[in-house]
Amino acid sequence: MTRQVKIIVEKHEDGYVAYPLGVHGVVVGEGDTYDEALADVRSALAFHIETFGAGVLDTEAAVLDAFVDEAGVAA
Repeated sequence: MTRQVKIIVEKHEDGYVAYPLGVHGVVVGEGDTYDEALADVRSALAFHIETFGAGVLDTEAAVLDAFVDEAGVAA
């Protein structure tokens, strides 16, 4: 069975970091490019599921969508 998982990919000065939403446990991928980070997190997620079982995808409320916004804060 194939399940869709939303993945956040962040661009940083020194590369990309990617992580899935709605997964029990910590799964992170990284790479020098967007595609490398995405491939790395997919591999890490597959290993996470293989190690801990498909139950890591069973969350109380599935993530339907994700949004990115900015807010000014006093610092």
